[in-house]
Amino acid sequence: MALRCDLIIRDATIIDGTGAASRRGDIGVSGDRIVAVGDLGGASADREVMAGGKAVAPGFIDSHTHDDRAVLCGPACMTCKISQGVTTVVVGNCGVSLAPARFTNRPPPPLDLIGEDGWWRFDSFGDYAHELKKQGSEVNTYALVGHQTMRVEVMNGDVMRVANDAEIERMRLRVKQSLAEGASGFSTGLYYPLNMHATTEEVIAVAEPLRAYGGIYVTHMRDEADRVCASIEETLKIGDRVGCPVWISHHKCSMPENYGRSNQTLALIDAYAQSQEVCFDVYPYPAGSTVLMPDRLRDDVKVMITWSIPHPEMAGKYLSDIARGWNTDIRLAAERLLPAGQITFQMDEADVRRIMAHPMSVIGSDGIPHDAHPHPRLWGTFPRVLGLYARELRLFTLETAVHKMTGRPAAVFGMVDRGVIREGAYADLVLFDPNTVIDRATFENPKQESAGIEEVWANGVSTFVAGKGATGEKPGRLVTRGRA
Repeated sequence: MALRCDLIIRDATIIDGTGAASRRGDIGVSGDRIVAVGDLGGASADREVMAGGKAVAPGFIDSHTHDDRAVLCGPACMTCKISQGVTTVVVGNCGVSLAPARFTNRPPPPLDLIGEDGWWRFDSFGDYAHELKKQGSEVNTYALVGHQTMRVEVMNGDVMRVANDAEIERMRLRVKQSLAEGASGFSTGLYYPLNMHATTEEVIAVAEPLRAYGGIYVTHMRDEADRVCASIEETLKIGDRVGCPVWISHHKCSMPENYGRSNQTLALIDAYAQSQEVCFDVYPYPAGSTVLMPDRLRDDVKVMITWSIPHPEMAGKYLSDIARGWNTDIRLAAERLLPAGQITFQMDEADVRRIMAHPMSVIGSDGIPHDAHPHPRLWGTFPRVLGLYARELRLFTLETAVHKMTGRPAAVFGMVDRGVIREGAYADLVLFDPNTVIDRATFENPKQESAGIEEVWANGVSTFVAGKGATGEKPGRLVTRGRA
């Protein structure tokens, strides 16, 4: 009897996510799974898509996001991701997660990046997972729980100190419960004031449940500038003591005096990788973005404002121009803008390329979805890697670029049956034109869909179609480390 599918994508250039060479063929999907790959000339389907030789890859995995709230908000928040071919997002990064914590007022920065009043209602990770299942989402969600969130809640906001034993135990139990309820790991943001007073020993103690649950430790390290190597060593020490894999978030060498040091940091990571499981993500831009912190501004590093509560009209303007208009210096201008967000032009393009080209790297956008004038990485990361860095600059092959967005992060994060095109894998797929795919988002005009992404499916369901936008379908699921 001839094979009958729900969907067949015919005559595609299949880039399977493993890093292997592409091949021409068909892909058959039934329900949420891929059921056949190859020559399906004898098969039929309810819907057939003629790829005409264009590329089909596994849906892209955004390895570093702040989409905790966005995944609950529908197409208005998630078109920025599905229009890039993203089918899975990793939330809860940098120690900032929407669960487990309940606050009645706006929390301190950077927690307010993902939620204001009314959003901090998830007293347990299980509550958040239930809401995600009830609301549905355009993408799959893989979740971490954040140290900053737990510190603010458990320490009643008194976080400019080391936690005491009772507080550490309460956080440890929070992590344990969250892992039991479907979270996949624990993250820290040791760079931020809410987290920077936590000692290495505090982090190790709170992260201890990762060992029993097979969870992963993910960190925005204590320092990505002068003390970047010491921070890498601290990170790997934590992973070794806890007995878990380590993931370094948005690896960079920040500030002009540290340009070129990626040679040193990558060699150090390589050395640790001989005895520990370690990975890192990178975004394809020489500028970062976070909350505005006046005490960390420098005259030689350009800053653009992404949002401001008291001065929303300043979003998209450079801080130096704002300061000049107000006849003051950049620090006093920044204090007038608070609470606010910033883009910081703090990296060297050569370091970005070196880190991205490293075989251990994967791609993450680190986009901040609720900014009024976001960093263009929110809308452009994945097509930028495919179009600029793979096709135009030939930093790596298209197959390698796709591997960094699919099979590699899926393997390190323990996403079972995702990130690859093969029989039995989940039907997370993206159809794109490798000759035209490119980002359109810019620092001046960041909210622009990329070119060349033709259609996207999550769990076998179409979520985005070029020229039409989001389909309105919400087939996404909670993805838990080590579970199919």
